[in-house]
Amino acid sequence: MNFDAETSQPTWKLWGEEREEGAVYTIYLKKVRYQNPTKTLLLESDDERSHLEWETIRVKFIKAGTIEKLVNSLASDDGELESTFVNIFLATYRTFASPHHVLSLLIERYEYLVNNKEALSESMIDPHKKTVVSALHVWLDSYPEDFRDPPLHTCLRCLHSFTFTYLPKTELHIKATYRLERFLKECKQSDTTTFISDDYDLVIANSPHSPYNFPNIAERHFAEQLTRMDRDVLRSMVAHQCLGAVWSKNKRAGSAPTVLATIDQFNAVSLRVISTVILAINTDRPHVIETWIDIAQELRVLKNFSSLKAIISGLQSNSVFRLKKTWHSVPRDKVELFQELARIFSEENNQWAQRKLLIREGTAKFADTFGHNDRHLQKIIQKQQSTMSKLNIGTIPYLGTFLTDLTMIDAATPDLLPDGLINFDKKRKEFEVLAQIKLLQGAANSYNIPEDSVFDQWFHSILVLDDREAFRISCQIEPSDNIPSSCANSIIGTGKKQNYEHKKNDSISSNCSSKSLYGLSDDGLHSPNNSLDKQDSLLDLSSSSSSYSLQSFDMSLNGSNNTNIIVKNSVNNSTFNTSSDFYIIRITVDADNVETDGVVLYKSIMLSNNERTPQVIRNAMLKFCIDDDPENYILSQVLPDKEMILPMTANVYYAVNTEYDLNFTLRKKTWKNNTIPKK
Repeated sequence: MNFDAETSQPTWKLWGEEREEGAVYTIYLKKVRYQNPTKTLLLESDDERSHLEWETIRVKFIKAGTIEKLVNSLASDDGELESTFVNIFLATYRTFASPHHVLSLLIERYEYLVNNKEALSESMIDPHKKTVVSALHVWLDSYPEDFRDPPLHTCLRCLHSFTFTYLPKTELHIKATYRLERFLKECKQSDTTTFISDDYDLVIANSPHSPYNFPNIAERHFAEQLTRMDRDVLRSMVAHQCLGAVWSKNKRAGSAPTVLATIDQFNAVSLRVISTVILAINTDRPHVIETWIDIAQELRVLKNFSSLKAIISGLQSNSVFRLKKTWHSVPRDKVELFQELARIFSEENNQWAQRKLLIREGTAKFADTFGHNDRHLQKIIQKQQSTMSKLNIGTIPYLGTFLTDLTMIDAATPDLLPDGLINFDKKRKEFEVLAQIKLLQGAANSYNIPEDSVFDQWFHSILVLDDREAFRISCQIEPSDNIPSSCANSIIGTGKKQNYEHKKNDSISSNCSSKSLYGLSDDGLHSPNNSLDKQDSLLDLSSSSSSYSLQSFDMSLNGSNNTNIIVKNSVNNSTFNTSSDFYIIRITVDADNVETDGVVLYKSIMLSNNERTPQVIRNAMLKFCIDDDPENYILSQVLPDKEMILPMTANVYYAVNTEYDLNFTLRKKTWKNNTIPKK
């Protein structure tokens, strides 16, 4: 027998599928090898050849099924807990069932085993009962937030009642009792939130007594404090809220608060990059950019890819990157370092550079990876060990990469098979991404950075510009040949088309609205693909201290339109090739559920040339925080003597009347013929 040839054969082989009512299983044949007992343990009468060396066993995995079949699959046929299946199920079930529904099915399963002892042998009943209890233990320990439903905590009360009846004085009952008492106590101690106005923030930011003054600040300390902030929000993030079906669907945006907290932190950094550059005096502006590049360098050493990406995005925003004269004054070595840092987030080969870094450095102690052409990063990383010896280093990933992966899986793979069964193979794919997020969450715990509360107060008090205001000031700082002096007027909705040219780094491109989806448009205006048309995934992620909102990154499945950023040594010689047409329109809502105190409240959104009426309605609803079906609304342009209703199939960009101001009204339908209700 050729032993090498035999061992090289795969131990798993796909056999086929097996169907039963309510479930489809994938069947594998697994080759199991057994160790021969040593000769010293063999009895003299034993024949060594009679011992089994290997056998092929049949293994089945549920591919799709009803919710009842999935719950029953938590245990194998012989009653053993399927630990891998349990982990996948508990991490992903929220996309097809509620916690109360799953808990009810588990309790029903246990009660069936208790009350129908004739259905299974005595030797099988106890293992299956223990499996249900074990699954409840894992669920309560790993996902306590599923049982936190104030003020009644219905699920937890249901579990407590179940354990009181069937499992009194057991560990599960004690655990459920403790959780319930703790949650009820938290309800009584409701926290109060103090809101600080923007005016107060400005007083703090401009105070001469502030110990921090940007850009004259210690870059290392700045980077460490950003990393501490990122660590805190990442550590508290609930991984399963990253699922595409949970966080990226407009109707369920409120289901992912911990993801939004991470996104808000990312946006807060990018916003402050833009504002500090734009508001700096002309002579200091190159130094401000240089300081941000130095902070980004420190973040790379700290392996904080989230704030690193935020700074890169801020410097690549149209308001900042179009300042060619300013960039020309930035030292050449700093521009080259900026290029090297930007290449980390290149879209080439599905963001391979960034993924490679996370694979190599995700759980490593120090940063040790750089590209062949990264001359500056190579020097920086090589000398880090001596300077970072007193600081434990973890890893903060750029969450947008994982959100993109999960959104793609959700968009490309159906939730249900044609026969209506839940597609559990999709859940396995999603769990692979969630497992990576959890691994990096654990790595983030390695940071031991002390909190600087004074820094936090100063950082959050930095004045943040509105996006239109930032671009208007940028046009005043450096008027461009291809941007007329009246660019500010056209930006706020005069209807004139402008072409802006810009090289960009990756798929973080403008969406039709000025909302943010965990990222920043490199040019703020380029819109080759409308991500909302493909995935209905846009969230309002404005900074907590301002009304500024970032452009969305393109979560489209087609990233072929993306090019790498080019920042030449002489920025005056840089090439700018990308152009796009757009309008900034103003929109108000005529609805009973939107309180305006008698004031006509207009909000601005960006309108690209490929958007139809339902998309614009959806963006407007997001801007006004309206949770409803876009089909229930109509959009009309406000003209001097009438309102023009836009058909649902219209391309709004080409349908609007540009002879007048681009003011629109969003109004709820009252009749099926989409007419405007009479006043």
